[in-house]
Amino acid sequence: MTNMKAKLVYYVKEYHTDGSIQEIKIWEVPTSKEKPHSLKYSFAYIVEEERVVGYDNAEGKGDHRHILGREYPYEFQGLDKLWNDFQSDIQRMKGRKP
Repeated sequence: MTNMKAKLVYYVKEYHTDGSIQEIKIWEVPTSKEKPHSLKYSFAYIVEEERVVGYDNAEGKGDHRHILGREYPYEFQGLDKLWNDFQSDIQRMKGRKP
C-alpha cells in the first residue's frame, strides 16, 4: 500500500466588497472508508471573522456543513452539487450577522 499524502488540487480565497471572505480548499487523498470520494475539502464563507457557512469533511466527522455555528450532516454527491449547495446557503445567509 502506498502512503500517499494529501495533494492540494484547488485553492482560492476571495475578498468581497461587502467585507466577506470565501475560501475553498480541495485536496486529493487516498480512498478510505472516511473519504470514499478520495477528496478532502473545506468551503468557508466568513463574515466579520466568523464562519457563517462551511462545508467540510474533517477527520473523524465525515461530510458535514456548518450554518451559523451549528453543524449538520451532509451527503456528498460530487463537487458540482457541493459548490451549488454552498452558494445557495451563502445566498440565504447574506445580510445575517454571525
